[in-house]
Amino acid sequence: MSGQDDPVQREIHQDWANREYIEVITSSIKKIADFLNSFDMSCRSRLATLNEKLTALERRIEYIEARHYVYVFLYPKVTKGETLT
Repeated sequence: MSGQDDPVQREIHQDWANREYIEVITSSIKKIADFLNSFDMSCRSRLATLNEKLTALERRIEYIEARHYVYVFLYPKVTKGETLT
C-alpha cells in the first residue's frame, strides 16, 4: 500500500505547492494593481492642482497684458513719465 500512497502523496504535495504558488502570484498582482490605482489617484490629484495653478497664472497674465495694452495704447503719455488725471 505504501507504494500506492507515494504517488498520491506526491500529487497532493504538488497540488498544494501549485496552489501556494498561485496564491503568491495572485497576491502580487493585487499589490501591483493597488499600487497602480494609488499612483493614478496621486497623479490625477497633482495634475488637478497644477491645472488650477496654471489657470490662475493664465488669468493673471491676461490681466497684466490688458493693463499693459491700456497704458501703452490708450494712454501713451503715461509711458513717458506723465501721470493720469
